[in-house]
Amino acid sequence: MPKVTVHRKAHFNAAHRLYRKDWSDEKNTAVFGKCSNPNFHGHNYDLEVSVTGEIDKETGFVMDLSILRKLIKEEVEEAFDHKNLNVEVAEFKEVNPTAENISVVIYDKLRTKINRNLDLSIKLYETPRNFVTYSGN
Repeated sequence: MPKVTVHRKAHFNAAHRLYRKDWSDEKNTAVFGKCSNPNFHGHNYDLEVSVTGEIDKETGFVMDLSILRKLIKEEVEEAFDHKNLNVEVAEFKEVNPTAENISVVIYDKLRTKINRNLDLSIKLYETPRNFVTYSGN
């Protein structure tokens, strides 16, 4: 059976601050620049979730996109949208909420809900020109 990739796009707005608690303000500013603003800053994140697998002979689906939509809404949008990631999202209490780390957290949250025989990939746009991809490797 052929392998096909299905995609679902989503969007959320969130604030964060890039910094390490064990570094001085000067070092945080030197490394993270304006992204280390103690008053935080925000992004309009665009997310693309891709699922790859064989087409199911009975349904014709790789994965029912309505199920994927619901998972993204519950696990990502409701958890992150209009939140301060450093303050309000448990996964980032001790993890610097870089785009890289956010994509890994999203992947981990979705991976537990999506059948293991399907490949999963996350593409997260922090800005229209800056984005990361993660597929569990």
